[in-house]
Amino acid sequence: MTGFLGEYESTLDAKGRFLLPAGFKKQLSDGAGDQFVINRGFEKCLSLYPMNEWQPIFERISKLNDFDPKVREFRRYFLNGATILELDSAGRLLIPKNLLSYASLEKDIVLAAATNKIEIWDKGKYQEFFENFSPGAYSDLAQQVMGGGDNNISI
Repeated sequence: MTGFLGEYESTLDAKGRFLLPAGFKKQLSDGAGDQFVINRGFEKCLSLYPMNEWQPIFERISKLNDFDPKVREFRRYFLNGATILELDSAGRLLIPKNLLSYASLEKDIVLAAATNKIEIWDKGKYQEFFENFSPGAYSDLAQQVMGGGDNNISI
């Protein structure tokens, strides 16, 4: 399983390409290859999955009950715009125009680790996200997510 750590700044060129940071390349698992899937993130960012991480997610989504309207709605949102990308000879990835628009990406971007994927954010929106999140709110969130029930983990 791939696991990513860190955040890196990058720049989009006029065609919407960016260089995958060497720090993330080094963290790719041996079976990851040069193919990725990019799609909409849950916030106004993009999610970049190495192909070996995308495949189990896609298989799980494929097995969901198609007769459930919530499943169909989720599939449409999650899979709409998902695109296979491949590193070019210079180590760049080309973001499709519809996804550039969705995440409001223009030039300066941040690539941030998110366990098995990399989130791609507009630099200004990424900074704003952290500026508007107080230490107290972070502590409360950590308690809610990590501190109760079966999730009792000491950090």
